[in-house]
Amino acid sequence: MALAAAALVLPLAAWAAEGLHYNVRIQAPGELETLLEQNLDLLRFRGNARMDRDQLQRLVRTAPEQIRTLVATAGYYSPVLSVRVDTPDATPTVVVEVQPGEPVRVGEVEIVLEGFASSGGEAFDKDALKAGWSLPEGAVFRQDEWETAKRGILRQLMQTRYPRAQLSESQATVDPDTHKVLLHLVLDSGPEMRFGELRIEGLRRYPESVVRNLNQIRPGDYYNEAALQAYQARLQDTGYFSGVEVSADMSAVIGEQLEAAEARQEGQPQATAASAMAPLPLLVRVSENKRRNASVGLGFSTNTGARTQVNYDDLSVFGLKMKSALTLETKRQTARTDFYFPTTADGYNDSFGAAIERNDIQGEITRTASVQGKRAWGTPRLERSISLQYLTESKSIDRIPTSRSQSLPLTYAVTWRKLDNLLFPSKGYVLNAQLGGALLPLLTDEPFIRSTVRGITYLPLNSKSSIILRGEVGVLASRKKDGVPTTFLFRAGGDNSVRGYAYQELGVREGEATVGGRYLATASAEYQYWVKPAWGGAVFYDAGNAADSPKSIHPKSGYGVGVRYKSPVGPINVDFAYGHATRKMRIHFSLGFTF
Repeated sequence: MALAAAALVLPLAAWAAEGLHYNVRIQAPGELETLLEQNLDLLRFRGNARMDRDQLQRLVRTAPEQIRTLVATAGYYSPVLSVRVDTPDATPTVVVEVQPGEPVRVGEVEIVLEGFASSGGEAFDKDALKAGWSLPEGAVFRQDEWETAKRGILRQLMQTRYPRAQLSESQATVDPDTHKVLLHLVLDSGPEMRFGELRIEGLRRYPESVVRNLNQIRPGDYYNEAALQAYQARLQDTGYFSGVEVSADMSAVIGEQLEAAEARQEGQPQATAASAMAPLPLLVRVSENKRRNASVGLGFSTNTGARTQVNYDDLSVFGLKMKSALTLETKRQTARTDFYFPTTADGYNDSFGAAIERNDIQGEITRTASVQGKRAWGTPRLERSISLQYLTESKSIDRIPTSRSQSLPLTYAVTWRKLDNLLFPSKGYVLNAQLGGALLPLLTDEPFIRSTVRGITYLPLNSKSSIILRGEVGVLASRKKDGVPTTFLFRAGGDNSVRGYAYQELGVREGEATVGGRYLATASAEYQYWVKPAWGGAVFYDAGNAADSPKSIHPKSGYGVGVRYKSPVGPINVDFAYGHATRKMRIHFSLGFTF
C-alpha cells in the first residue's frame, strides 16, 4: 500500500497548489457505498477552498485505514480494497474499490448477571431478561446493533425492580479466521427497589384526593417505570394540571449508598442485602391549571352548519369540576353544564349535568331539556358507564306542533378498543354497545327498550394501504312509537353515517319531513392509500337506512372519493360523495376516525 501511495506523487505534482478540485468514485455493495459516502474524509473535505495536492495525498494515504474501520462497523473485518487516483482529464478522480468479503457473525453470547438479590417475593426472571437480547447467535455483527442491544437489555432491567442497574463490563472479540465474534457482557443489578409512600408537591387549589385516588401504586410494590408513566398519564388527563411529573425519589437511596461507602472505608459492619434498602418514596410534582377558563370558538360542520361555541370551566365548584358550553349551529343549538366528582379510589368517575337543546333537522323541530347522572369506569381499552337521564321533549313537524313527551331511561354502555394507535389507528377495532330503556311508567309516557351496536375495524394491506369497515345496528322496542322522545329513535345520513346524503336525511317520511324510526342499519367499506406519510386518498361505499320495521329498511347507497391528512390533532377527512337515491353530490368533512 505504501508503494501505491508513493506512485501518486507524479500525477499530483501537476495539479494546482490552491483550490484543488477532484472527484470521488466509490465501487462497493449498496449499504457500504452509502456508509462510505456519508463518512469518508475524501468526500467530507471535497470542495474545501484550502484543499491542495499535499492535503489530497494525505487523505489518500489515510483512506484505507479509515475504510477498514468503517466497514468493520457493518460487520466486515477482512475487506479487500484499493484507493487510486485517475487523471483522465484536468480534474483528478479518486477511485475507491471495496470487496467486503464474508461478514463476521455472532458466535457465543455470554451474559453474566451479578447481584439480583431479592428481599422476598417472586424471584426475578433472569431467563426472560436473557431472552430479550436482540443480537442473537448467527446474526451479522454490526457496531450500531451491538450498542443498541447493550442499551436495550440494560434498559429492560432498569425499568423494573433494579433502576440502578449498570453494565459493568462488555467486550466483543473478533476472530477473523472463523469470521465469528464472541460477545461478553456483565450486568450488575444493583439493589432491588420497592415503592414507598406517596408524596405530593405543588397542590394549592385542589384536594389531595384528586392525586391520591388515581394512584394504583401501593407501598411495597416493585419499582416499575411503566406504572409511573401510566399514573402520570392519568393525572394529566384530569384537566386539573398544566404539568405533571411522577417519579421515584432516588435521593434516599443515594444517601444510604454514601453511608454504606463511608462505613466500608471505616471498616464498620454494614447491610448489603437488597432488603436493607429503604423504599423509594413516590413523588408527584404538579403545576396547577388556573381555576377558571373561558374560550370562544368558531367552526363549520357539513352536518349541522356554521358553529359558534362559548365554553366556561371552573375546576373547583364546591370541590367539583364544572364544564359548561353554549353551542349555536345552523341546525342545532345547545346549552349544557356538567359537574364532575374527583375520581374515586376504586376508579369510578361520577358526574351529573343538565342541558337544553333545539334541533331543526329535515323538517322536524325538537326542543328538549334533560338532567343526567352518570358513572364511568375502566381504561381506554375497555370503558364502561351507566347513566340515568330524565328528558322532556316537544316536537313540531312542518312547523305544526304535534306532541310532547317525557322519559326516564337507564342506559348501560361498554366500549372495547384494540388499536395500534388511539390517535392514528391503522390496525385493530373499536366496538361500542349500549342497552337501556325506560321500563317503568315513572316519569315516562311510553316505556321502551333500546339497543345499539356499532363498530369499526382497520385491516392493513401493507405499509401504505388499508381497508376500513364500519357498521351500526339499532333497535327500539315499544308498544307504540308516539310518546318515545325523538332522541331515542334512529335516522341515518351524514359525515359519520351514510355519506352522499344530508345529516339524518334517511328515515321515516312523515309529510314533507323525515322523522326517526325504530330500526337502523348502516355499513361502510373504505380503501385508503397513503401517498406520503401525512397525505392519503380514499375510495368508499356506504349504505343504510332507518325504518319502523326491519322489512321496511331499504338501504340507500352513497359512494365517492376522499382526501386524508394526519394533522397534529388527529386525522382530517374530506369526502366527495354521490347519493345514489338523490342523485346529488355532497362534500363531507370530519375530524378524527369515523365511528
